[in-house]
Formats: sequence, structure tokens, C-alpha cells
Amino acid sequence: MKNDFLNITTLPSESAANKRAVMSAPTAPAASHPRAASSYQPAIPRQEALEKLRTELGIQRGRIHQQFEQRKTSGVATARNLALLMDHIIEQLARHAGLPHPDHPSAGGESFCLCATGGYGAGLLAPFSDVDLLFLTDRPPSDTLIQAIEYVLYTLWDLGLRVGHATRTIESAMEMARTDQTSCTTLLDIRPLYGQNALVLSLQEKLEAHLKGPALERFVLQAIAQREDRHRRFGETPYLVEPHIKEGKGGLRDLQVLNWIGYAVLGNGLSIKSNLQRAQGLAPACTLLGLLTKREISRTRSLWNFLWTVRLNLHYITGRNEERLTFDVQPIIGARMRYGNHGHQRGVERFMRHHFLMARAVMRLTHVFQPAILLHLRNQLQQRPPRVEPGPDGFQRIDGYLSLPNPLVLVREPITVLRFLDCARRHQLALHPAAIQQIIRFERHSATLRHNEEASSLFIKLLCEPASEVPPAVLPGQPAISEMEHEEDDEHSRIFWLPLLNETGILSHLLPGWSRILGRTQFDGYHIHTVEAHTIESVRVLRMIEQGRMTDELPLAYRLARTMTQRPLLYLATLLHDIGKGHGGDHSEIGADIATSICQQLGFSASDTDTVSWLVLHHLLLSRTAFSRDIDDPQTILDLADIIQSPKRLRMLLLLTIADIRAVGPRAWNAWKATLLGRLYTRIADVLEGGLQAREDDERVEHNKAFVQQALMDEGMASADIASFMKLGSPGYWLSFDPQSHVRHAGLISRHRAGGRDDAIIMDIVPLPSRGITELTVFCKDKPGLFSRITGALALCGATIADARIHTLHNGMVLDTFWFQAPHGEAFLEPEHVERLRETITQVMEGDVNLDETLSAASFPLARRLEALPIPSRVLIDNDASENHSIVEVNGRDRPALLHNITATLSRLKLHISSAHIMTYGLRAVDVFYVTDSEGRKLATPEQEEALQAALLETLRHTEADIS
Repeated sequence: MKNDFLNITTLPSESAANKRAVMSAPTAPAASHPRAASSYQPAIPRQEALEKLRTELGIQRGRIHQQFEQRKTSGVATARNLALLMDHIIEQLARHAGLPHPDHPSAGGESFCLCATGGYGAGLLAPFSDVDLLFLTDRPPSDTLIQAIEYVLYTLWDLGLRVGHATRTIESAMEMARTDQTSCTTLLDIRPLYGQNALVLSLQEKLEAHLKGPALERFVLQAIAQREDRHRRFGETPYLVEPHIKEGKGGLRDLQVLNWIGYAVLGNGLSIKSNLQRAQGLAPACTLLGLLTKREISRTRSLWNFLWTVRLNLHYITGRNEERLTFDVQPIIGARMRYGNHGHQRGVERFMRHHFLMARAVMRLTHVFQPAILLHLRNQLQQRPPRVEPGPDGFQRIDGYLSLPNPLVLVREPITVLRFLDCARRHQLALHPAAIQQIIRFERHSATLRHNEEASSLFIKLLCEPASEVPPAVLPGQPAISEMEHEEDDEHSRIFWLPLLNETGILSHLLPGWSRILGRTQFDGYHIHTVEAHTIESVRVLRMIEQGRMTDELPLAYRLARTMTQRPLLYLATLLHDIGKGHGGDHSEIGADIATSICQQLGFSASDTDTVSWLVLHHLLLSRTAFSRDIDDPQTILDLADIIQSPKRLRMLLLLTIADIRAVGPRAWNAWKATLLGRLYTRIADVLEGGLQAREDDERVEHNKAFVQQALMDEGMASADIASFMKLGSPGYWLSFDPQSHVRHAGLISRHRAGGRDDAIIMDIVPLPSRGITELTVFCKDKPGLFSRITGALALCGATIADARIHTLHNGMVLDTFWFQAPHGEAFLEPEHVERLRETITQVMEGDVNLDETLSAASFPLARRLEALPIPSRVLIDNDASENHSIVEVNGRDRPALLHNITATLSRLKLHISSAHIMTYGLRAVDVFYVTDSEGRKLATPEQEEALQAALLETLRHTEADIS
């Protein structure tokens, strides 16, 4: 028998033209009751059939794989070949099993057809996808037929295939279709493989008769609702840096939804040729229904093939049914698809950018195709023409939705698109589905609006002012935008216009540099969105802050936002803060230059342009300082005040910083970061507003000491203990903590004195849930490596250290304070967890635990993606930013016990750590230490700095080796 399954031009019979069904709940073919002895005899024994088919399947799969690897076949063609191969295997197996066929009818006269369903039924099959089958009969199957079906299933399982299956009569299949959306979807593309094709034709006729009127409307709306629910589960944006290429937004499943609803509404009008193309899976059904332009059809076929090529590569690389494009496989697939390095872009970055542009194209296609289907459906359901009436500003309303009287005006007067959107914004009107379709089709004309004064004004209004979400497709009876406005507590009820401006392509044509960040992946394990998606989310967060919808989480930000006077400048700076990425070099500096050009294009004054550019240039200033510098160091505060200079700029910069961090992802922001930024803001504001100067802290020290002294007296502490405590701390100590902490420290020191042992270790652990942090204070005699041992003990407990301070008191004792979090970014709250922390730290510090051996033996769960992304190691030493300390910044791949390894190295070099500031950006750790040498001085010579750098880099190299 010739292997015609390798010929992608082979066409199935005309009756097979309509096909596809994902299985409904599988029904086991075996009867649930004991069966009498049967006379069933297969054509050949099952073991013989298994050996024969296993050999053929292996050989032909290998040939198809080789053709794909050699780029002789495309992704769609390869998937088609795999489906044809499976057709051949299953047909042979059905013959071996003796299943009824028109040429070989059963003794009982049973009518039977073995059908392909699911993705396999669509004529395409990925290497490790499920093979979904429907055993269709005209009446309940006999015992003989059931045994033949079992023969087929057991053999397929023994071949190593994942098989989804169900046995249905025509009536039971239709009963499922009437009550279950998924089952109805599965029957749209059912494809006969073996048996009596008339059964399938009969089922299709019944399904066609069912999908009329209200049932058709219900099917379409439920298909769209299921898609939206799936997006919520797999990510509501197509721009996740590890996308799910099948179920994610902008993935293959979204194209399939368009195929399903399009074919359900318009499929009866397809020609035989179009039905054959659809049956082979060589063209998405949505391109065959006459609703798309030639250009849109060409793009849709390209993205269909691209997504299938990516999916097949993913299956072949992982050797399993894997659909998520994770960091570790992205560079491999990029290389296999011939994406090489180009300029500042690595091949993997170019590949992922192309992928995101393809996902965006799927969304744009949805905006174009789905409205046309829904309008056609509405015209079928309503026994009247659409109600057209005049609308505001010369536009019109169709059934209540704002529409364009003549779409060609978008070509003649491109400014109309912004006038139209601004009209919808002002009057709170939903856009008609056809209007969104027309905006997408004519978006390229928006490029002529640069340097247009009216366009600039309208764009700023759309950027800054509240507006409701514009549904991409609506039907009469669905809530209009104005009806959703009153749901003030619903985060999604009032959404700004940026997503629509981005998805329609207007932003790319209006703003120079925007297309450069479109679809750009951030390979840092920190950002979960592409650059432009993160940017749009930042603006969304800023609006939520201003509207008071994040008051509980960000009270300081809300207070500042309420008094904001230069809203357009802050909103524009937030929109442009990352626009410099992808150019190579410092994206803040490059972005500031681009922002200057855009502001000039938009007609901003020189002063406003300077403000926006300055905000973009310094948008990381506050976060880097708050999280990796000693904000109690007067020099740090003075340096920042010198850069910022204006209280108004400080307020705007803080709001931009918060929006930027909050938009990174759900775990990027926490109460501890809010606390640090709030403290930093207050200190800088004191200087800028002419209050207490950072260098003139003597008065603050005396004020704090007097307050603490009175509090201790009120608590009844002995006068001698109070007097002793007040003499112990340096000015830096009295400025580093609030009075409540000083009181607790006094209690610890009093307990130590009462114990009578110099070597006693006094410890206090206090959960601070309002800050999302746990505070550990240790008071004991100073010892070499003490700080390192405590960090190792915390690592054993799974704690993540965020900040640390080391204060050597005048009596030679040390007071070490650590702020740390549980693995998920919260405080340790459970008493048993706190007690475990206490026991572990005590055992480590008293020498009962060999820390190095225990850490080496501990099994820390390392992130799956640790080895996938390059994280360069770097050590920076700054002797100018602090008057009394050398600042050592260590950058490297994050992992448990990294801080312990680094601090052990510093201890071995006899360096004293005064404070440590720990920050993690995804997979990259940034640990900053304020250190002095054994005599309390800065690192004095280049030789000392070089030795320290070499030692720390060696430590980081050992860390990388441990991970590998």
C-alpha cells in the first residue's frame, strides 16, 4: 500500500469536508454489565497488528520529523502529514479489528463510523497531541462491536498514543450538543475515518438544524464567554513573557474560536473547494468566509503557519505535549527557526518579538472578524434593519452604539479617528463593532497625525482622562459602557483607552519609538509582560491610584495623586518611561532623548518637555536608592535632594516609581517596599521643603533620646539600666529606628545584663504584618562571621532577607537587626514558624549546627528557569557615596544562601558590615553592603578594591557551579 499520508495534497472525500470535534466527556466503550460469550473474531490477532503498526508508525513519524527539521515542510504541512499518517494507522487498525464497513457489513447489520475529532478532526495533529476519536453508531452497540472497539483502543494505547474517546449514537451525540457547549463545538468539524459516512452526514444535518435562531446565538455568545474565561485562567494579556501558545490570549485556540463561530454562522455558504481547504486544516476557516480582505487573509494564513511551526518545535524539543513557551526553550526554538543576532538584539529576542506580534495579529483579527460575525448574526435574529440615528459631533448611532457614517473619512481625514474616540470618551458611548474593525483597517493613516496640534490635544485627553472599556464586540442586549460605569468597585469597569490605541496600531504610528518596544521581551525573570504591555499597565495603575481604588494599599500615593496639578506630564512620562529599551545602552538616558522629541512633537512647552524628560531619565532613582542604599545616611539624602531639587518633581517621581513597580507583576510590590519608599520620600521632602537638614541631625538625635528615655521611665525600667542604654548607641543608631524599636532594644539589653553571662545571645522576633515583613533583633558579643551565620540560619528557614543593620555599641556588643520575609513575600505570622526561626538561629549561633554542611545538604527548590536566562555577575565598589563607608554592590544570580556565601567572604577578608540592603529582581540579586576595614576605615587602596572584587566574583562563580 502506498504511503499517501505523506502527500499533503491528498484530499479526503467530499463527505469529509466538514470536520473537527474536541471530545466531550469520554464514554468507555466497555459495557458496565457482564457480557455473554461473544463470537467476535478479529481479522488478525491484536499482537500481530500491534507489531506491524508500531514499526510503520515509527518509520513514518521519523520521516515526517526529518522533513520538518530539514525545512522541507512548513508547520501546517507537517501537522497535516502527521494527521494523515494517523488516519492511515487507524484505518488499518479498524480493518484488523473487523469493525463494520460498507464493504464488509456486520452480521447484525449495525451501522458504524469511526470519526476523528478535536484538533485531529481538524486535519492537523501535533507530535504529542491527543488523538480524539468518536465511535458513532445508529443504535446502542452490540457486544461484538464493543469488543472490536476495545481492540482498537487497547492497540492505540499500546502504541504509546494518548487517546480520547467516546461511543455515541446520533441521538445521544445531539443530546449532548443541545446541553453542553463543548460537545456542540466538537461536532462542528467531525471527520469520518472508517465506516459508513452517511452517519456523519446525518449527524451534521441534525446539528445544522439545531444551530438556528436562539440556539445559534447562545452557541456564539457562549463560545466567546468561554474564550474570555480561558484568558483569565491563562493570562489576560498576550504579552506574558512565557506565553501559552495554545490556550493563551492570542494563541491557536483564539483562532479556533473564530473558526467555530464563523463556520457556525456562515459555514453553509462555503464552496466545495473552500470546504476541502478547511477539511485539510491548510487554511483557517475564518479566511474562507468572505469577510476579510486579501491582505488580512494573507496575514492570517502566515500567523496560522507560524503558530503551528512554533508548536511543533516545542513538542519535538521537549518530547511531550508541552504548550508553554518557557525561557529555557525560547532560544532553542529561535535558533531552529533561523532567528539570528542582529545589532543589539539577540536571536531569541527577535523570535519572541515576532511571536508577540503574531499574537497581537490574532487579537486584531478578532477585532475585525468577530464583529462581522456578530453583526451578521444580529441581522439574522432581528426581523428589522438596524436602528440608525444621528449621534453627537456628526457621527451616528446604530442601535445605541457610536459609529462612523462613512469609514473612508478615516483615509481622507485621519484626524477623524481621534475625534471619534474622544467623542465616545466624552459621551460615554460604546463603539459599534464595525467601527473598531474600520479603525484597524485604516490605522496606517494615523502616521500623518504627528505634529498635528489637534491630534496631540485629543491624544493627551484620551491618555489622561477616565474612560470606560470598549468591548471589542457587542450584541444588542449586552450592557453598554454607560451601564457599567457605576460599578466603581469593579477594577475592570472603567478602563482607559490605551489598550485599544495599542491594539489598533494607532500608538505605533503616532509615537516615534513605540513600535520599537512593541512585543519586546524582558529576559530578566522579573517582568512578566513585554515592554509595551508593562508600560500600559503602569498607566492603568496610575489611574487606579488617582481614582482612589488602591487607597488601602497605597495611602501615601493616593494623597499625593489628589493634589497633582500637572497630570498630563506625569501620565506622558509614565507612558514613555521604558521607551528607550531595545536600543542598547542605558534605556533611561535613551528614553529621555526620545521623550524630548515626542514632547516637542506634541507641542509641549520647553519647561514641560524638560519635566517629562527628567522623569523618564530618573524613573529608577528612588527605587534603586530605597532598596539598595542606606536611606539613613545623610549623604544619600543630600545627593538625592540635589538631583531632584523640587518638591513637585519629588511627588511626581514617587508616583511614577510606584506605578512602575506595581505594574511589573503581582509579587513585585509589597508593604516593605512601600515602607522604604515612604521613608525615603519623607527624608528628601524634609530637605527640599526647608525643614531639618540631613547634615544637622544632632537635634533629632537628642529629641529621639529624650522621647525614648521618658518611655522607658514610664515602663518602670531601672534608672541605672536607662542611663546605661542611653550611652550605648551612636547618632546613626538613634536615627535608624523608631522610638518603639528603641524601647524594645533597651529591654533586650536589660535582659542580657540580668542574665549575667557575657556570651549570652538575646533574640527578639517580631512579625510586622502592616509592613509585610518580620523583624529579627540579635544582641550579643561581637564575633567574626556573626552576620554571616545569622544569614545562613535564615536561609535554612526559607526566609528572604530584605534589609539588615549592624550596630556596634560603645560597650563592644553588637545589635544586629534583620528584616526578612516568608517565601511568598509576606511576614512570618504563624507562632510555630516564629518558634522554628528562633530555635534554628539559636542552634546555629551556639555552634550546635554545622552551617556549611547543613546548607550543602539542604534541598532548596531552585526556579525552573534559573539556567535559562543569562545573569551576569558584577561587583561594584563606590568610595564616594558615603562619608564613612565603602559601598559594595554585588550583582548575581539569585539562589538560597547566596547572602550567606557573600557575607562569609566579607568576613574572611576581615571587613565589617555596617548595613546590608538586599533586593531581588526576578532571577537577579542585588546585594549592597556598607563596609569598613578592621580599623573602621574605608577601603583605601586600589589593591584592596581589586582583591575584594576578585574574591566576591569567585564566590559568585561557585554559586553558578552549585546551580549547574
